[in-house]
Amino acid sequence: MEQGYLEYFFNHPFQNGFLVFTIGALFLLTVYHFILFFQQKDKIYLLYSGYTFFVILSQLRHLEEGFIYQLIVPIKDVVWFPVVSTEIYYGIYVLFALKFLNIKTHFPKWNKYMIKALKLIMVYCFIVFVVHLFNGNDQLIMNGYFVFTLMMSLLGIVCYVPFFKVKSPLKYYIIVGSFFLFFFSVLSLLIYLKQIEKGFPIEPSYSILYVGFLLENTLFSLGLGHKQKLILDDRNRSQQLLIDQLKENENLQIKVQDQLKENMKAMEIKAEAERLKGLQTQYDKELAELKLLALRSQMNPHFIFNSLNSIKRYIIDNDKEKAVYYMNKFAKLIRRILASTMEKESSLADELETTELYVNIENLRFNNEIEFAITCGPDINPAGIKIPSLLLQPFIENAIWHGLSPKRSNKQMSIELLKHGGSIIRIKVMDNGIGLRRSKQIKERKVHKNNSVGITLSTERLEHFSKQYQSKGAINIIDLEETSKELSGTQVVIDLPYL
Repeated sequence: MEQGYLEYFFNHPFQNGFLVFTIGALFLLTVYHFILFFQQKDKIYLLYSGYTFFVILSQLRHLEEGFIYQLIVPIKDVVWFPVVSTEIYYGIYVLFALKFLNIKTHFPKWNKYMIKALKLIMVYCFIVFVVHLFNGNDQLIMNGYFVFTLMMSLLGIVCYVPFFKVKSPLKYYIIVGSFFLFFFSVLSLLIYLKQIEKGFPIEPSYSILYVGFLLENTLFSLGLGHKQKLILDDRNRSQQLLIDQLKENENLQIKVQDQLKENMKAMEIKAEAERLKGLQTQYDKELAELKLLALRSQMNPHFIFNSLNSIKRYIIDNDKEKAVYYMNKFAKLIRRILASTMEKESSLADELETTELYVNIENLRFNNEIEFAITCGPDINPAGIKIPSLLLQPFIENAIWHGLSPKRSNKQMSIELLKHGGSIIRIKVMDNGIGLRRSKQIKERKVHKNNSVGITLSTERLEHFSKQYQSKGAINIIDLEETSKELSGTQVVIDLPYL
């Protein structure tokens, strides 16, 4: 009895329901992964649903009724060309396997050549199909299919080279699943030829083929689930690293604020002692530095919060390289700001490097749209020139937020260093933003108007700094629109004494 049932199952797949079961299973996979494509926005699900859909089309000619048959009747003309459907699902299979194992990232050259080869094969199939439409020779399309089979077999063998090289457990789903389909397809072909030779029905060969389809697609579905699990695990690890880093940065922020408070208290005591001694000049200088510390105390938490949010965006987008790259820049900038709180002066080279770090991090929120450049005259040695710490920062910040931020495109900013006279280094901070006039108009329309003291403090600090030199420092702010109607933006000219 059991032997009779197995014989019936093997010899009559079109009558015993095995064909309907196979097409039904493939149809469910098609619909499920098509829905996943819209949910996950990942093309790999679209490729897989397309693959299973054209497998269904290649076999639908053996089905004469049922829900799926009636559903696809409007495109029944395609079903009349099962060879075309077979060629299409083979092509989609190659694209699916390449994307599933991320061959484009791991082996870009292999991916490039295999895509070119697949395009040539598909063009060949299209030409054969068009010629067949004109002459109606069915033998032509069958001969073309055999040539296609040879070409796809060669391409499949080549594809397995990078598949085996990929260091990922996902490769075994593709390799084993493809092996099952290949094995059962060859076995099905042999049985098909044997049945034809003996004049027997060819249905047993399809039973073998359907077993191959089911085994292969079971493994592919499991592989897609495994791939999604790996992505989620990696995303969870990245988020945990971000949380740990945020906690570390919060502790760093607290330490920075505590240090600033201690420095402010020390400066207040020292300023009071100097006032009691009647050293008014020294008092003014220390008070200016104290104001700078207060300004940093206000700026740093806000800047740290915004910078971490920008870096967080890269981590959420799974762009770990950029996240680590900008996190390193951020940590370096924080160290420099901490060091500057202990030093009233720094070298011009260090100031420029700190400024460049600041611009790079701020540029995160503008999707790196700001083009920034620093040019230095050949007769200037920035490492040997002193400058008040963070003197340039308020002007750079104003250029970004009040000049370039309102612009939609073509955002440029530059710093130019050149000698002016025998004892002055002229520093030009230029941007092509909206300019001072429009910036003031926007500010006047705001309900809450924040008056920045950064530029005023920078002017005072430069005046105190200049007292130890023969030349006098100066800061001039120019609206470029007033110099030429063809220009826009702001230019800050800082004369820095160095001899």
